[in-house]
Amino acid sequence: MTKFLHTMIRVTDPDATIAFFELIGLKETRRFSSEQGRFTLIFLAAPGQEGVAEVELTYNWPPEDGSPAEVYDGGRNFGHLAYRVDNIYETCQRIMDAGHIVHRPPRDGHMAFVKSPDGISIELLQEGHLPPQEPWASMPNTGTW
Repeated sequence: MTKFLHTMIRVTDPDATIAFFELIGLKETRRFSSEQGRFTLIFLAAPGQEGVAEVELTYNWPPEDGSPAEVYDGGRNFGHLAYRVDNIYETCQRIMDAGHIVHRPPRDGHMAFVKSPDGISIELLQEGHLPPQEPWASMPNTGTW
């Protein structure tokens, strides 16, 4: 039997990434740090999805010798993570109010795309459908998603 466990993404700022995912409704479920391996693993899940469908944030600590920390680009190559939300308009507004861009607004009342602080594309899908409403219905796409 195969069972989905989690998706892993590498992050450069764990606090900023956790704050971003909290805007969608995810919460930290557990954390593990390895002094010897110089990394921290942080698991996030939507309520009731703990241990079922989680995101693992991997933070590789900066080198001890003071050389620059790893930089990750090409988050678009990953594809995207998808989450169903209770109210896509309220979720997108929270994300915008926190200073993030809604790259593909929920013009149809059903789907939107945003990006995490490390450029990971996140698809938001409305539970059911909401009727189109402004300002979302007229909002253009921004950048890539």
